[in-house]
Amino acid sequence: MAKAQTTHIAILPSPGMGHLIPLVQFAKRLVHQHSFNATFIIPTDGSPSKAQKSTLDSLPSSIDSVFLPPINLTDLPGDSKIETVISLTVSRSLPYLRDAFKSLVAKTNLVGLVVDLFGTDAFDVANEFGLSPYIFYPSTVMALSLSLYLQELDQKVSCEYRDMSEPVRIPGCIAIQGKELPDSIQTGKTTHTSGCFIMSPNDSVAHATFFSIESQNDPFEFLPKGFIERTKDRGLLVPSWAPQAQVLSHGSTGGFLTHCRWNSTLESVVNGVSLIVWPLYAEQKMKALMLTEDAKVALRPKPNENGLICRDDIAKVVKGLMEGEEGKSVRTRMKELKEAAAKVLGENGSSTKALSHVANKFIHQALQASRN
Repeated sequence: MAKAQTTHIAILPSPGMGHLIPLVQFAKRLVHQHSFNATFIIPTDGSPSKAQKSTLDSLPSSIDSVFLPPINLTDLPGDSKIETVISLTVSRSLPYLRDAFKSLVAKTNLVGLVVDLFGTDAFDVANEFGLSPYIFYPSTVMALSLSLYLQELDQKVSCEYRDMSEPVRIPGCIAIQGKELPDSIQTGKTTHTSGCFIMSPNDSVAHATFFSIESQNDPFEFLPKGFIERTKDRGLLVPSWAPQAQVLSHGSTGGFLTHCRWNSTLESVVNGVSLIVWPLYAEQKMKALMLTEDAKVALRPKPNENGLICRDDIAKVVKGLMEGEEGKSVRTRMKELKEAAAKVLGENGSSTKALSHVANKFIHQALQASRN
């Protein structure tokens, strides 16, 4: 069988829908704007989720996918951090990745590999096949700047970051308290989207809530007893991965309570939906600070003396977003960001141009390969 000549790239998302979704959007743009073909190669430690399969099955025919055989993680302690689990899932899948590359190289014009931040172990395998390796990093500039600055910061600070009395000044970013830095760098220093949508007709009064919940067992097990029954006539509970982008684009969505995952944040900006931020772990506190104090597109409930967010505080901040002057200012600012996002993604926008620059590199490599 003759090898296809269309420029082809492999995409390796690390485990988790939150890592798959932005790479899916990246692949769609390469296909639609530059006529590429792409194959998702997905490491696993078990059976693919329904959300993964439905997302991949919905893609155009020029985007293929393959799930690698599941790897064994039974040797890991039960309290292993999620970052460890993700990284080991990728690294232990490298032999299977090598086999997938052999198949793709034989039948496609494969020229490059795109991974997310947890997939860089795959670069050695990519180099074996002469593929150009790229990291897709769609998180915040603040997180990127911290990553580049971290080694220098570590040399300057003798205590744990959470114990610092002075704020950390990340280059080019708003100052942040050490305790707000990502969990992954707190101890030893360098060592699924869920949310609530506040619906309102004509952007006025909040009258319903929408929850997206995913659990391996009972998806509603964490809810207070009787909650489902009490809210059945004015709320909707979805026990699986919800079509979040579609909900955010609906005209009745007046606000979004989120844990500050960056996919959710960007989807909110593109649709002009103001935020209530409730960070829980990882780098979410850093993002919450940036969204409230720097970008000023979000409100944040204040914890009590025990560090807990109580329902009265949530009700207060929801009302403030929907009716108060502070909420009005946040909505105005979010509208400005929505317009800016539309320009960036437009035909002559910086994002479109940046993608074209990368695509041209892939195309150039494909032409060189065809001449050899």
